[in-house]
Amino acid sequence: MTNTDIPDRMQAMVLTGHGGLEAYEWHEDWPVPAPGDHELLIRVGACGLNNTDVNTRTGWYSKAVREATTGTLHDRIDSDDPAWGGTPISFPRIQGADVVGRVVAVGPRTDPSFIGKRVMVDGWLRDWSDPSKMEATGYFGSECDGGFAQYTKADPRGVMVVQSDLSDAELATFQCGFTTAEGMLTRAGVAVGDTVLVPGASGGVGGALVQLAKRRGARVIAMASEAKHDTLRAFGPDLLLPRAPDDLRSALGDEKVTVVADVVGGPYWPRLIDVLERGGRYTCSGAIAGPMVEFDLRTFYLRDLTFTGSTIIPTHVFPDIVTYIERGDLRPALAATYPLRDLRAAQQAFIDKQHTGNIVVIP
Repeated sequence: MTNTDIPDRMQAMVLTGHGGLEAYEWHEDWPVPAPGDHELLIRVGACGLNNTDVNTRTGWYSKAVREATTGTLHDRIDSDDPAWGGTPISFPRIQGADVVGRVVAVGPRTDPSFIGKRVMVDGWLRDWSDPSKMEATGYFGSECDGGFAQYTKADPRGVMVVQSDLSDAELATFQCGFTTAEGMLTRAGVAVGDTVLVPGASGGVGGALVQLAKRRGARVIAMASEAKHDTLRAFGPDLLLPRAPDDLRSALGDEKVTVVADVVGGPYWPRLIDVLERGGRYTCSGAIAGPMVEFDLRTFYLRDLTFTGSTIIPTHVFPDIVTYIERGDLRPALAATYPLRDLRAAQQAFIDKQHTGNIVVIP
């Protein structure tokens, strides 16, 4: 079932291969995707930016790369493992996972009542015969085309109708950052009585960690550049610290850190591990300051620590986040909006990280 006002061609920002920002090409006449039997066609209202877009473009996920995320093409990329899942992706590719928009058409075997509904797209592509099977999971805008275009398509089982007074741009700040954060906190079992230390708290995932850990009843200590502290206070942290104190233990005072929720990594990493209480937990879903860290196994085993990596989230996390949004439990952190045609400038601003929250493009 199709809306007759849908054009055959659309505007889209297309990634032509691994490279710098010049690898993006702007197209005014890209084909509008046709929904398959079990698919929805969505007119994109807004699409958020995230680190996966940058890392995939530059090939940063390759094990041949040892530097921090920079946003520029790395000198060494192994063509066998340049994407998040450790395998190549095909080009051309339309990136963009954080899609919010209206359903304008459905495939012939899809419920037509979706038409006209505002939806958020789950970033994770599931094998719906076994949704928890990690090996069969892909990512929206990576293993399929995403939302850096006027239209995109999705499986109805991978979207949620959302009832909210928030704008499309505000809603587009949630999906990647907040589901990533909630996945981390779920893996670490964060609950009342925990004290959670959040490095990089001014980023999309960091700010989400602050809000979601507070929602779970934990005490939260946020680390960020002091220029961003005023904005971060709105998220409700119990204590704000500079981005990287020379003496983290002294800066914490009497605080007893039971969980470190980290997307930063890099050379500061050992200090984060050193302040964990005996029996503490470290959970990680990123390494924007660099993937290579100094790891003392004695600290790990003598302190009875637990480490968890978190990428593919449990299936309940995305519906949970949408429910929290609808209840008004979460605050959007919209740093800036850009027209889709200015994606290169938007992504450069995202890379420069002078903002707090997330950046969104509007088709």
